[in-house]
Amino acid sequence: MSRLAVTEAELHAHVDSLLPESRRVEVDEYLAAHVEDAQRLRAWREQNQALRVWFDPVLAESLPARLRRPAAGSFMRPVLRHAAVLAWLALGIVAGWYLHDYDMGKSADTTAFAHRAVIAHIVYSPEVRHPVEVGVDQEAHLVAWLSKRIGGNLKVPQLGALGYQLVGGRLLPGSQGPVAQFMFQDGSGQRLTLYVRNGAGDSKETAFRYAQERGVSVFYWIDGRFGYALSGEIDKAQLLHVAKVVYQQLNP
Repeated sequence: MSRLAVTEAELHAHVDSLLPESRRVEVDEYLAAHVEDAQRLRAWREQNQALRVWFDPVLAESLPARLRRPAAGSFMRPVLRHAAVLAWLALGIVAGWYLHDYDMGKSADTTAFAHRAVIAHIVYSPEVRHPVEVGVDQEAHLVAWLSKRIGGNLKVPQLGALGYQLVGGRLLPGSQGPVAQFMFQDGSGQRLTLYVRNGAGDSKETAFRYAQERGVSVFYWIDGRFGYALSGEIDKAQLLHVAKVVYQQLNP
């Protein structure tokens, strides 16, 4: 039986215990198979707990003695005090969620990038007659064309030592503009695709992240302004070895 895709809103609802029981069970099953999303939920819960630790004691504080003065209209002071506390609480929550959305937004965008890379691999890697838009016989033209379209100088890794030869590449639409896809193939017909985008935000983070979807493994990472995703239907260890070679060649 097919199930509805789990949405970002449902992940937030799960953290806040707002999902119906039947849907919560399905989302739990989804999280068991999607480690990155499960880690995001844990981070959200920890942030919620931190906000409670910070602000709950403020609400529980008694009014300072210097403010407890009997005077006409003094009943307004507790009201104003509580209004001020609530204002600070609201400010803290807004600031916290702004940072939360900023960090989680970057994480979600990178995860979505990997998902699109996998989909592109699934769509084009089985093609027999038209696996690429421009073949390896026009490699120089391919690299120059894709570099111009995505707005950055691209390099194609040489994977011959690992048994993979460049087949060619193509231009694809991405969420933030054009992306490039390069395809490689070994002697048995096994194919890998390298999905590249520009505009990743000048990040210094280069750690590999791993995901698996529909039988396709993907290692993805950010390096400066570029985001990379290497996808293939091979096991995790093999793909990681190739990903490390790709990274070393792109960063000699």
